Amino acid sequence: MSGQNHMKLSFASRSENEAFARISVAAFVTQMDPTMDQLDEIKTVVSEAVTNAIIHGYNGNTEGTVTLEVELDGDTVLISISDQGKGIEDLELARQPLFTSRPELERSGMGFTIMENFMDEFEVVSSQNSGTLLRMKKRIESKKVLFN
Repeated sequence: MSGQNHMKLSFASRSENEAFARISVAAFVTQMDPTMDQLDEIKTVVSEAVTNAIIHGYNGNTEGTVTLEVELDGDTVLISISDQGKGIEDLELARQPLFTSRPELERSGMGFTIMENFMDEFEVVSSQNSGTLLRMKKRIESKKVLFN
C-alpha cells in the first residue's frame, strides 16, 4: 500500500482482538472526518471481516495471524484484511446471503453481504489451505457543514 497515509496491524486470531481491530481502524479513519454513519459502517465491516478470519479461516485456532492494512488516499479508505487459514472452498456459495459454513455457531451468513453493501468496492481472493484476502474501498464525504 502506498497512498497518503497507511497503517498495518498483525494480531493473533483470537476473538478478543476483533474489538481492537475495529477500534484501531476507526481511530485511524477519523482523520478523514467521516460521518458517524460512515464510521459505523467501516467498524462493522472490519468486525465482520476479522470475525470471519478467526472463525472460518482459522476455525478457532488461536495460533493464526490476521493482518489488517488501511490506506487513506485522498477521499478514499482502502482496507485489506488477510489470513493464512484454510481458505474458502466455494467462494460463490460463501458470498450468498444467509450461507454459513458454521451454523452450529449461530452465524447469520450475512457477513459478505454486509461488507458489500457498506463498501463502494469489495473483492475476495481465496485459495484452499493458503488463506483469504479481502480488499475493500469506501469513499468518505466529509461531514463538515458550512454555517451561514
